Amino acid sequence: MRQRLRRASLPVVILFGLCAAWPATAIASPASALRALKTTLRRDMTRDGGADGALVVDRTTGHVLFAVDQKVRRMPASVEKLYTTTTALLKYGSRARLKTGVYGVGSLDSRGRWDGTLYLRGGGDPTFGSASFDREAYGTGATVQTLAAKLAVAGIKAVDGRIVGDESYFDALRGTPATGNAPNLEVEGELSGLSFDAGFTSAAETALQRHPALFAAQKFASALRADHIKVTSSTKISTGVTPKTARLLATVPSPPISKLIELTNSPSDNFFAETLLKDIGARFGGGGTTARGAAVVRAFIATRFGLHPVLDDGSGLSRFDHTSPAQVVSLLEQMQGNSAFWNSLAIAGVRGTMQYEMAGTRAVDNCRGKTGTLHDVANLVGYCRARNGDQLVFAFLFNGQSDADYGHEIEDQMGTALADYDP
Repeated sequence: MRQRLRRASLPVVILFGLCAAWPATAIASPASALRALKTTLRRDMTRDGGADGALVVDRTTGHVLFAVDQKVRRMPASVEKLYTTTTALLKYGSRARLKTGVYGVGSLDSRGRWDGTLYLRGGGDPTFGSASFDREAYGTGATVQTLAAKLAVAGIKAVDGRIVGDESYFDALRGTPATGNAPNLEVEGELSGLSFDAGFTSAAETALQRHPALFAAQKFASALRADHIKVTSSTKISTGVTPKTARLLATVPSPPISKLIELTNSPSDNFFAETLLKDIGARFGGGGTTARGAAVVRAFIATRFGLHPVLDDGSGLSRFDHTSPAQVVSLLEQMQGNSAFWNSLAIAGVRGTMQYEMAGTRAVDNCRGKTGTLHDVANLVGYCRARNGDQLVFAFLFNGQSDADYGHEIEDQMGTALADYDP
């Protein structure tokens, strides 16, 4: 700028005046914008009045823009799901799928009659169930109708024997540590290695099945009949474990892990998170239990990211889960370049738990992340694109709330302030 002014041959007095004024203006503008942002965020956190922590980092410049008790651990609530889904994504790979299979002990005669036992063996797929439930809930899941159709194509026209539901991929605990491991609607389903329609008795999702594996086997028999495979009313339907000698007759895959973590994070689905945690335990930890899955996640997050959150479950329902804003921001920074992780998050004004948040502001489609809510917890973490294009990574963890909804309202205003930031 000063070189151009010299070439323009301006009077010396004007040249000195411009040279003195311009640097001050250039430096003051971003500094004043940052001061205004800090003032806004600090004021909002004061209004909340809870036990709060926050951290905002400009990922583009690497500068910390705002920090309050950023290393103090607090309850993450559903922000916990980020640790679970990150582990599932990176351990399995984005294209991996979970499989539900039909195994047989017996033989198929020339008339298409299966003489023996059919085993419906679960593989920890949270989407497995009926076509009608899938249409209503996911639109992309694995269905019992697909399995029945594959058996029909394989030439099975009748079943002369037993049908057994096998949920042994997981333990028999239906809930989480937060529910005393008992069935509970807070889990948004019923945990089983062979879950069917998320463990609900109907699409209304108001009641849980008493015996998930048996329920699934019964629905499998109904699907066979609907596909014109004869299964008499006297056919014994029970639960059990698939013998090692059984041979695979048909499988149906889940959506890829990339889709499963989207179905977990965006709507903040507790059932998916807790099922994925048991999947992680079954595949990588020696057993399909919450404890084994949590142990794998803790070890993986520590080794891969250098972070040590306290993890008791997969969904964040447990009040023994603890993490800090600094830990969450570090995870988000390190995962920012992973497209499957990025695409799994809720988006302000667009989808998931942030669909109706920050409406009518610049944050719409410019902020994405993960919410977390318990009766006394309101958390919001994620990414916001500032007005100048910088990518901001943030974590607002509000604990000790008397009104979690009010806490989220304040966090929405804070997210909007990040989107409006223009250094």
